[in-house]
Amino acid sequence: MTTNLSQYDANTLPSADVLKRQRYAIIVADWNSDITYPLAQGAIDTLLKYGVQEKNILVQHVPGTVELTYAAGRLVPQLEGSAFVSRCYDAIIVIGCVIQGETPHFDYVCQSVTQGVSILNAKGVTPVIFSVLTTLNKQQALDRAGGKLGNKGVEGAVTAIKMANL
Repeated sequence: MTTNLSQYDANTLPSADVLKRQRYAIIVADWNSDITYPLAQGAIDTLLKYGVQEKNILVQHVPGTVELTYAAGRLVPQLEGSAFVSRCYDAIIVIGCVIQGETPHFDYVCQSVTQGVSILNAKGVTPVIFSVLTTLNKQQALDRAGGKLGNKGVEGAVTAIKMANL
């Protein structure tokens, strides 16, 4: 049985004094916006709730889920000479929603974004948090975008905070 996974122990998060100095980026796909926008709002609200300043949250929109990787890659520091440039963001959250249809397009999109985020994380510079729903139908997505199974955007924000403060 699936349960609401958006519950967590707030005591495991750093203090607001730490978080007020940190910067977070949220990249949200406009495709399936009735799902992705509530996910993004859940992430924003959670970051603000724990002390991240509004001015330190970048929200960037891209057309679809495949484009999340490119946008996140633009925000991850690249190798410059023999060292990485300093991080602009303490963590990046990518938010999308892919609902299975009648063609293999679902598989290609899911594989593309999963592989892209994995490659970005393998660089080990800025954590990129995967908050992409991959569901069999719209109801499953709605249940995870503020419905009976919580809000995966909230989970993405909590994960981003934890990963930024390892």
